[in-house]
Amino acid sequence: MIVIQRLLQVAFGSKFWLALFLTAQLGMSASLAAEGGVLGLGGTATEESAPELPPDPFGRDTPRHTIQGFISALGDNDYLLASNYLNLSKADNPATVMRQFKQALDAGGRFQPDLQINNTPEGNLTDQLPANQEKVGSINIGDKSVPLVLERKEIKDGSPYWQFSNETLRSIPEVIEHSRPTLVSKYSVASLEDKKFFGYQVNDLLAALGLTISGFVSTYILVWLLFHLLRIVYPRVRGTALPLPNKVVLPLAVVIVAVTLSEVLVYAGVSVTLREPVKRFTDIALWLALTWLLLRVIDAIFTRAENLSYKKNYTERVSILALLRKIVKALLLIFAVIVIFGNLGFDLTTGIAALGVGGLALALGAQKTIENLVGSVVVVADSPVRVGDYCKFGTYEGTVVDIGIRSSRVRTLARTIVTIPNGDFSSLQIENFAARDMFRFLHQIYIKRSADIEVVFKMVKDLDSFLDKHYLTNQEWNQVNILELRQDCYVIQLQAYVNASGIAEFYDKQNIIFVDILQKVATYDVEHALPTQQLVVDEQTHQEHPAAPLTSEKLIKTEQANSPLAAATHDVQDGDDEPKDLLKEVENAAYVTDISYDERAKAAKLKQFSKKPLHKRQYKRAHKGFRFPKFKHEK
Repeated sequence: MIVIQRLLQVAFGSKFWLALFLTAQLGMSASLAAEGGVLGLGGTATEESAPELPPDPFGRDTPRHTIQGFISALGDNDYLLASNYLNLSKADNPATVMRQFKQALDAGGRFQPDLQINNTPEGNLTDQLPANQEKVGSINIGDKSVPLVLERKEIKDGSPYWQFSNETLRSIPEVIEHSRPTLVSKYSVASLEDKKFFGYQVNDLLAALGLTISGFVSTYILVWLLFHLLRIVYPRVRGTALPLPNKVVLPLAVVIVAVTLSEVLVYAGVSVTLREPVKRFTDIALWLALTWLLLRVIDAIFTRAENLSYKKNYTERVSILALLRKIVKALLLIFAVIVIFGNLGFDLTTGIAALGVGGLALALGAQKTIENLVGSVVVVADSPVRVGDYCKFGTYEGTVVDIGIRSSRVRTLARTIVTIPNGDFSSLQIENFAARDMFRFLHQIYIKRSADIEVVFKMVKDLDSFLDKHYLTNQEWNQVNILELRQDCYVIQLQAYVNASGIAEFYDKQNIIFVDILQKVATYDVEHALPTQQLVVDEQTHQEHPAAPLTSEKLIKTEQANSPLAAATHDVQDGDDEPKDLLKEVENAAYVTDISYDERAKAAKLKQFSKKPLHKRQYKRAHKGFRFPKFKHEK
């Protein structure tokens, strides 16, 4: 709880980020107003700007600057300068009050972090204190507690400044009565009491250094033991290995030391002049170690997610997880840099405003890229398709081969690769064929109308029961019915659903169902309606030779002689100039009748011959009709 409370105080205390935002907005408004004044847009030229107030000579214009100046004066042991930060009455002795105040601060004074103290001349107006008061810390000694409150005053010329309130100073003597000797005062070296190093007491420096080293070593050993104990107990409780690596031990120990060191220094009685700089650097170390720890945890979380993706064959998620890991790390580092530079005393208002404008410009410039990035996240999170799924999207269909960060690739039935941006891919209607839990068996058989209707009806009922009880079909929807009555046949529709893991397995089961159905139909007195060819024989020819049977060879010859192809050939050879109607009839006959290969060859030659000009065709016929006889030479 102390760790969490400390982190919240450092990061979000006193509504720091809201103050930064308001400061940025005020700064931008002021700059716009100045530009408007230059351009003559903010008012008339006769308006006079308000006179600027002179700055406070002691730097007490804001609560944060007041505390920093007071600590600096104490570090220099300049009590006269430090007394300017106290709201003393005329009867108070500045040296006595300052000595008591410093003693109380050394014994149990705790100032708020710099980022938590308001840095505007008006102070924090959202707290429950009066507008001219600001709480900056407290003094806790034993059961006594005194709040450290600043008051806002004004000089005769109207310049505001901040000082420690007189009410706080009046409570100091009562608190000192309950103070006890500190560890530093008990165990300090007498010969080093008056010696300083870089302006700090040597005894305080040695105490702070010893407490830091001993605290870190003991904390590291404790965390290491707890981690390895958890590494042994966790698999027995959860059945899996501990997901955290041993790399988190060192940053976790640093975080604990950074959080608790300030309280340890207060308990030991280290001077407030040394505690405040140490506190500032421990806050920096805290955020560095916390960032380090979170980076280790992020790596562990995403590594585990990637392993699960490989285990469950979600390989398309690996690239998205790698990208998200980089984004999370980048955001974490940016936040840590902002907090660290804020603790170092830099004014980040302008930087945050510039970062916001730059981020907006980057977002506008990379709008399409961000859209595709978000689309890839949507495709992976929603999972309409996965790598290896056969799907249909837009005018394309094929097998998904890759889902990348910017685009996805699909191999079509023509074995080509279609690359589509993920922003467009996520907005399309995607039909995933691989997600089918069963396959539909839907076919039709045709029975001649010559069959008895009762036999047909009984066959339909038996096929319905047969298909419903077949071992390859399920109970989803199995039905056999007469779908249509045509002039030449009955159209019987068979419908069922088959469980299969893929299309290849479905085709194998469909073959078995086909064979079983055809064998079942063969047991009934029905005939399949197939495309047939009707041959008409001249009755007069048959009467002249009644005794001669028409063999199949004669029938074929008769058909060929009477076919449109023969007529067309005869007309062309006779010199018909436009056999186009006959050629068209030949082409139509090729789809209706079974024409042999030789007949098709003749039709092709005839079609080619008909395309030649009329005079060339006539010349060819004349050339064939008038040939010189060939003479044989006698030996």
